[in-house]
Amino acid sequence: MKIFTIFGDPIEHSRSPLMHNSVFKALGVKACYTRSPLRDGSKLRDVFFAKALSGANVTVPHKEAAYLQCDEVRGIAQKIQAVNTLINENGKLIGYNTDADGFINAIQPFGPIQNALILGAGGTARALATVLRQEGITPTILNRSSGRLNFFRENGFSALCWDEFTAKPYDLIINTTSAGLSDDELPLPRSLLKKLLAQTKGAVDVIYGKETPFLQEVKILALPYKDGSDMLLEQGLLANHLFLNKLHSVEQIRPLMQKSFLY
Repeated sequence: MKIFTIFGDPIEHSRSPLMHNSVFKALGVKACYTRSPLRDGSKLRDVFFAKALSGANVTVPHKEAAYLQCDEVRGIAQKIQAVNTLINENGKLIGYNTDADGFINAIQPFGPIQNALILGAGGTARALATVLRQEGITPTILNRSSGRLNFFRENGFSALCWDEFTAKPYDLIINTTSAGLSDDELPLPRSLLKKLLAQTKGAVDVIYGKETPFLQEVKILALPYKDGSDMLLEQGLLANHLFLNKLHSVEQIRPLMQKSFLY
């Protein structure tokens, strides 16, 4: 029996066990996927091997910590320096990032996008900024403070704090912060958010499973929007493909994982 898990804090809301277990069951794979609450991200590697895991996903706030603890990092995760998928490959911890490609797949219905404003500066923001630029979309990163902006500035992104930012039009505003996940907070001061939404064409919140205060403000203006469900599915498909050693195609896994969203 192979064991997989998701590490994060908080983690109780995660749909990942339902998603991955539905695929394992449908394909007759002897595997189980669980949740693993983890406060201290620096302990992730130790816990991974103590649990004898075959693989894992990593969510807020440990994606950057996961990157630092891998024996090898592959693909776009090397640029992002944030990992959301871990594989035990012959006793070595191999890191990937499926958030980036998953997000690009999820935003296709918005049509052509020239620029985007990313709220927050954590591992998810790194992934989205990197893949958006790779796709020819100009990202701007906006964070409460400058502490986590060094990565973006060192890599040539426009990255600003609240107090040095002036609202202007964007094709898409993306909330990658945890505001609204387990509270009623907005990712920005309300006055600034209202100015931004009045000039934007659409919005995405990577939080899923609830209507966050951010999305409530978006709905008031009748803007096109998405929560994080589509991104969750798309990154999950890519992660499951890795968990199963690429023996099953993403398109074969898709309908099996989509069924889990009906529960």
